[in-house]
Amino acid sequence: MCGIVGIVGKRDVNVQLYDALTILQHRGQDAAGIVTCQDGRMAQQKANGLVQDVFRTRHMQRLLGNMGIGHVRYPTAGSSGPAMAQPFYVNSPYGIALAHNGNLTNTEKLSEDLFKTDLRHVNTDSDSEVLLNVFAHELQLQGKLKPTPDDIFKAISGVHNRISGGYAVVSLIAGYGLIAFRDPNGIRPLVYGTRETEDGTEYMVASESVALDVLGFHLIDDVEPGEAIFVTEEGQLHRRQCAKHSRLAPCIFEHVYFARPDSIMDGISVYKARLRQGEKLADKILRERPEHDIDVVIPIPDSSRVAGQALAQRLGVKFREGLVKNRYIGRTFIMPGQQQRKKSVRQKLNPIELEFKGKNVLLVDDSIVRGTTCQQIIQMARDAGARKVYFASAAPAVKYPNVYGIDMPTTTELIAHGRTDEEVCKEIGADWLIYQDLADLIAASTEGNHKVTEFDCAVFTGEYIGGDVTKEYLEKLAAARNDSAKAGKKSGKASEAPMGLHNGAMG
Repeated sequence: MCGIVGIVGKRDVNVQLYDALTILQHRGQDAAGIVTCQDGRMAQQKANGLVQDVFRTRHMQRLLGNMGIGHVRYPTAGSSGPAMAQPFYVNSPYGIALAHNGNLTNTEKLSEDLFKTDLRHVNTDSDSEVLLNVFAHELQLQGKLKPTPDDIFKAISGVHNRISGGYAVVSLIAGYGLIAFRDPNGIRPLVYGTRETEDGTEYMVASESVALDVLGFHLIDDVEPGEAIFVTEEGQLHRRQCAKHSRLAPCIFEHVYFARPDSIMDGISVYKARLRQGEKLADKILRERPEHDIDVVIPIPDSSRVAGQALAQRLGVKFREGLVKNRYIGRTFIMPGQQQRKKSVRQKLNPIELEFKGKNVLLVDDSIVRGTTCQQIIQMARDAGARKVYFASAAPAVKYPNVYGIDMPTTTELIAHGRTDEEVCKEIGADWLIYQDLADLIAASTEGNHKVTEFDCAVFTGEYIGGDVTKEYLEKLAAARNDSAKAGKKSGKASEAPMGLHNGAMG
């Protein structure tokens, strides 16, 4: 899960890209980067850290040009470090920069093919660098000094034929324009829009529609599964379906947790979807515990607030903000390493004692993944004087790894894997626990757009949309990307890190 943005404007787009990345900061807090293009020359700045830390005035002064792309990173595939910050760049053919949201599932084979057949060298363990080189090779096969839109779309068709997984991509070709495309299953989100100016029409693509809204762009549409958009440097738009077979099966976790509630994805309002999640969860409580003794509903901020409000209203129970969030602590779920996540929960949330003391409290969260957050918050509630602590999850039990762009690489880190609901309840220390039914979760989203008939729900079911995820693949993934493996990479000497061939100027 990362955030991507691309703009083709009539004036310098550096500040707009910066603003868009700050809006998408919730999608990744590990690293950020921007590449712009002016007169066929690219300029870039990228580094580890939040958007506000990566870019300074001196960087913005050299990020010139009327088109550019940006990226905020959350480390999934590949280790965390400055050499892995995006966008990536290759100089042949033409000069191409690329930023990617998602995970490829056949990276190992692609890397081998790139080396043995395409004669290309990949310098990091990032699947995004692999994707860039595949795209570059497919463009090179066209053999054109000046590629046409047809050439570019043909190259993207070649990319779709070679790679598997979930991906939404923005790319720049120096002197030509901006390309955006989405995987044939539409797993990872991508939208585009326009803005009318005195000088003409400007175009923008982004992971979420909220980035378009804040910058004054009008949302036109989602990039369809398998579709590619090419906007020339002069501002001409070309669209084409580039996949032989496509289906719309977006990741439902976007509606549960990832996306901002003020975004619209695949025609579905995330806010309304979360309202319906809360209502359906309340209905389940009324069915299973009609004689409940809940005094107050308290959401775990921020992503469960909308569902919690709807749930409380449906139950006819008081809704209170009993947990105050420190907004300067990042999203704990996407922090690399269990120890860091555990420490940050206490730093991030503090209970208001009077909302807990002597009451039967229903805590509402968007989901239970590793159990770190809910264990500690339940204990906080008891320490604050709660008589009983109940827990409700707006999503079903997360039991399986998600390989398409969410850092849930191994089942051993998922508290619900191999456990019953009662065992999870005991593990987190709640008096009772209730999960959303999967059918209700899907219904909460499809009610927003009946044209969307299926979702990627692999984290709940273990059924992977791509159809290429095997037990052996999951075992390899777990070994490479669990917390222990990440800790080992972090402890390595700096001198052993991959060369930052594409990093911006230091200082």
